[in-house]
Amino acid sequence: MGGPVTSTAVRSGQGVRATRLVFAANGGLFATWVSRIPAIRDDLGANERGLGFALLFIAVGSLLAMPLSGRLIERLGERVVLAACVLLAMLAYCSLALAPSLVVLAVGLFFVGAASGVWDVAMNVAGHAVEQAARRTLMPGFHAAWSLGAVAGAGIGAVAAKADVAPVAHFTIVAVVVGAGTLYAVRALPDSRTAESPDPSGERHVTTPASGASLLRDRRLVLLGLMTLCAAWAEGAANDWLALLLTDERSASGAAAAAGFAAFASAMTLGRVAGNRFIDVVGRVRALRIGAAVAMVGVITLLALPVLAVSYLGAVMWGLGIAVAFPLAMTTAGETPGRGPGAIAMVATIAYSGFLAGPPLIGMAAHAVGLDNALWVVVALTVGIFLLAHNARPAPADGGVRG
Repeated sequence: MGGPVTSTAVRSGQGVRATRLVFAANGGLFATWVSRIPAIRDDLGANERGLGFALLFIAVGSLLAMPLSGRLIERLGERVVLAACVLLAMLAYCSLALAPSLVVLAVGLFFVGAASGVWDVAMNVAGHAVEQAARRTLMPGFHAAWSLGAVAGAGIGAVAAKADVAPVAHFTIVAVVVGAGTLYAVRALPDSRTAESPDPSGERHVTTPASGASLLRDRRLVLLGLMTLCAAWAEGAANDWLALLLTDERSASGAAAAAGFAAFASAMTLGRVAGNRFIDVVGRVRALRIGAAVAMVGVITLLALPVLAVSYLGAVMWGLGIAVAFPLAMTTAGETPGRGPGAIAMVATIAYSGFLAGPPLIGMAAHAVGLDNALWVVVALTVGIFLLAHNARPAPADGGVRG
């Protein structure tokens, strides 16, 4: 896989570019699958209930595999783990287009979730190492690369669907091209076992395996995970319900509703692109609290003023406001002395439970009280981010980026 990346290489941009590519590839492969769900549903003759059950297995695979990722990374290093996940993801994504039944599709989605979940943790561990070596905030930009990769994957998927390219050919071509590029980029990433970043005193922190139980006893990490859960749930609520809200409650056309979601997604991507500089200027905790306040005002505006144009403004503020919460949580968790990979895995697992449980809970509430009323829970989630933001403050002994 090549030798460990030095701080000089990272500062020159090699590690930064490689990390961006790994993040973008993860988002691109996921969006490739999402863009062809209608075609695969039609091929299987599935209804929404059956497809929804199969889709649940992505989250099941992620939540079962992610808690194991910290120990795997500590034993093997993130480069080896990433390479294995990329190979497994390539095979798993291609298998989805060949599934002859919903049961087989669910099995494939389970492995997609497992591979993507561990890949997610490993790339955040690698991103944190690159960020520490560069001595500047980079994690929001890495997550922006994921979003841009997703946009590219969705765009290619739309072209493939319009051209009536079979999903199996589409998935295979994308998996081979993206997988090969990602495996090459992985060689330029650091290895946390041999290339830990020194702190200002010149000492090197050696990573030692930490059990899940010991990490769960770390109150600050648990609260950081809860803050990230709030952010993930708020993001998932927009992904799953924003367009439907605009259609059902604002009388928007399908195109207008899609434009509203595009405004949210674009704002979140731009917020992450600008997040590196913004966090360096105002600090982590203040950036989180400003973002939470912006998102809160945006969601309140969206729900309280039933005018489509105003809804677009609210969606933009919603996306901008939550943009940096997840990336900052990964940075902070990675700074846990001697336990960075395990801490990132734990916080990410807690956050992903928000993606899993949050949207269905909103759906049940919407069935009872209406979607307009159910989405007020997002306001409460932004309050949670604001109140828990202090847990993202760098530890006094931390030698990483300042917050």
